[in-house]
Amino acid sequence: MVDYREILRLKNLGYSQTDIAASVHSSRNTIQEVLSIASALQIQWPLDDDVTNRVLESILYPDRHKKDEERLIPDYPRIHRELAKKGVTLSLLWTEYCMEARNAGKMPYMSTQFNDNYHKWARVSKATMRIQHKPGDTMEVDWAGATIDIYDSVTGEVTPAYLFVAVLSCSCYVYAEICINMKSDTFINCHVHAYEYFGGVTRLLIPDNLKTGITRNTRYETAIPRAYKEMAEHYNTAIVPARVKHPDDKPNAEGSVKFATTWILAALRNYHFFSIEEARMAVSEKLEELNNRPFTKRAGNRRIAFETEEKEFMQPLPLCPYEPAVWSTAKVQNDYLISDGINKYSVPFDLIGEHVDIRCTGTTVEVFFHGSRVASHVRRSEAQRDPISIKEHMPPEHQKYLTYNPEEFKNWAECIGEFTSKVVNYFLYSGKEPEQGYKYCVSLMKMTDRYGQIRIERACERLLSFTSQPSLRSIATILKNGQDKLPLEKTVEERPVSEKRSKGITRGASAYRNGGDASC
Repeated sequence: MVDYREILRLKNLGYSQTDIAASVHSSRNTIQEVLSIASALQIQWPLDDDVTNRVLESILYPDRHKKDEERLIPDYPRIHRELAKKGVTLSLLWTEYCMEARNAGKMPYMSTQFNDNYHKWARVSKATMRIQHKPGDTMEVDWAGATIDIYDSVTGEVTPAYLFVAVLSCSCYVYAEICINMKSDTFINCHVHAYEYFGGVTRLLIPDNLKTGITRNTRYETAIPRAYKEMAEHYNTAIVPARVKHPDDKPNAEGSVKFATTWILAALRNYHFFSIEEARMAVSEKLEELNNRPFTKRAGNRRIAFETEEKEFMQPLPLCPYEPAVWSTAKVQNDYLISDGINKYSVPFDLIGEHVDIRCTGTTVEVFFHGSRVASHVRRSEAQRDPISIKEHMPPEHQKYLTYNPEEFKNWAECIGEFTSKVVNYFLYSGKEPEQGYKYCVSLMKMTDRYGQIRIERACERLLSFTSQPSLRSIATILKNGQDKLPLEKTVEERPVSEKRSKGITRGASAYRNGGDASC
C-alpha cells in the first residue's frame, strides 16, 4: 500500500516530489496524483493518529474500495491445503477461483494479485515461534530417509540398512545407529542405546508419527503402542509426538537427520559392507567425527556444548536398562495354551475363552488378564514339540492324570483287597504297554467313589470266580445288578431235573396203548 501519511508529511516539510518518491518507493506520477487529490479535498499535514493509510485511501480513492467490495475474497487456508496435493498449482487454483467468483456474481482478482495476496498470507501463517530449549529437557528422534547397502558375500544380494537418529534439542548432541529394519523392537532398542550414549534421560521424548512409535495422533486423541509407553515409563520420560506433517515441531531432529545423512551416510557411500556389524562400526566412527565437528556460526562443537551446557541437567539412568517387550492379544483355547510364535505356554485353565495380553521379551513370556499378571514363563529360544506347562494351571482332573503310573494303581488296589489287585494287574499287564490299561484303572477308581471299596472287592472276587480275563463292563454289570451282595456259592443255581429235557429217543403214546411193555 502507498504510504499516504508519509507523502503528506514530507510535502509539509518542503521536500520535492522526486525526493518524496525516492523515500516512499512510489512513482512520481503517484506522488503527484496523491498531492493533487489531497489539495482538492483540503487534506493537510498534520493528521490525527487514528487517520491511517487505509482511511486516507478510502477518502482519496472512494471508487477503489467499491471495486474491492465487489471482488470475491479467496479462501487462503483452503488454497494452502489444496497446494499440498500432488499436481496442484496456483494457476489451477486461480482458474477455479475465477469460476467461483463469477458464479457468486463478483469480480475475481487478477492472477498476479491473487498470487501476491496468497504469498502474503502464507508468510504470516507459516511463521514459527522461536523456542528456547532448556538443557536436558527434550530428545527428538527420527529415521533418516537414506539407507546403507549391506552386501551378501556369497550371493551378492543387497539388503538396505536404516539410520536411526536421536538429538538433544539444547546442545544438538547427536546419536546415530544403523539398523537392519525399522520394527518396533528395533526402534525401542535404539532409544535404550541413545540414553546409554548420552548417559542420561531427558524430560520429554519427541518422535515422529511413524507406526512403530505412534498408533494414532489426531486433534482429539493420541494412541501410543504399549511397548513404547512402557519404555518411556521405565526411563521416567514423557512421549510428546510431533503433529502430523509438522516437521517444525522437531527441527533439531530434521536438521540432524540431514546433517547425519551428509556426514555419515554420504561419507560412506563408496564403502561396501558385508555385515551389519561392519556398518555399525563405520557409523560409530563417523558419529564421533560429526559430534566433534566445529559449529559454523558459534564457537565449540556438539560434544563441548553437551558436556558444558546440558549433561548435568539430564535425569539419571535407571539401575537396569529396559528390556524391549512385544505385546500381543490372544484368546485362550480349550487347551489353555498361548503362543509366542515359536512355543506354547500354559495359562490358568479358568481363562479358557478369555482374551489375554501377552508380553514377550527375549527371556520371559508374561500373560496379563485385566491388567494383572496371571502367568510367567522362561522363554525358550528354540522350538519344542511339547508345550511348556505349569501343573497348577491344569484342571484337577488333568493334574491327577499326570500322577498316573503302574505303581500308583497297584498301591491303590492293594489297599482295596486281593481280588481288586488281581484285576488291576490284569488291566495293566494284559496289553502291550501298561498305559493301555490306565483308563480302565481310572474308571475302576471312580466306581470305588460311587459303590465303595467293599462292593468293588466283592465284585472283583465274583468276576474272577468264573473268568480269568476280567473286564470293566462285567464289573459294572455285577455292581449294577447287585450280584456282589449275594453269597458266592449261590451264584450258579442248578436247574431241577424235571426241567431238563432228555436228549434220548422217546416213545409216543401208541407204544403203551394196548398195555404193551414200554421197554420192548
